[in-house]
Amino acid sequence: MKTTTAPFEIPAEMRAMAERSVEQAKLAFNNYMQAAQEAVTTFEDRVKASQAGAQGISKKAMNFAERNVLTSFEFAQKIVQAKDVQELIRMQTEFVQSQMQALSEQIKDLGETATRTAMDSVKAPPRGPGS
Repeated sequence: MKTTTAPFEIPAEMRAMAERSVEQAKLAFNNYMQAAQEAVTTFEDRVKASQAGAQGISKKAMNFAERNVLTSFEFAQKIVQAKDVQELIRMQTEFVQSQMQALSEQIKDLGETATRTAMDSVKAPPRGPGS
C-alpha cells in the first residue's frame, strides 16, 4: 500500500510576502549601516577637531611659558645692575605688576581659545550627499 502525498508547495502570496520581508529587512539593514557609518564619521571629525584644538592650546601655553621665562631672565639681568635697595625694590614692583598683567592676559587668551575649541568640537560638521 503505497500512499502518495502531494508535494508541499508554498502559495504564491506567501512567497511574495517572504520576498518583500527579506527586501525590507535588507533595506533596513542598509539604512542602519549608513546611519552607523555617518555617526562614526561625525565622531571621528569631532575627535580630530578636539585634538587639533588641544594642540593649538598646548602650543599657545608653551609660547606663553617661554615668553614668561625669557622675561624673568631679562629681569634677573636688570636687577644685578641695581645701584641700591630702593632701585631693586622699584624694579621688583614693576616686574611683578607687568607679570601679573601679562598672566592675566594669557589666562584670558587661553580661556577664550579653550572655549572656542570646545564649541568648534561639538559643532556637527556639514554633511552632504556622499560625504
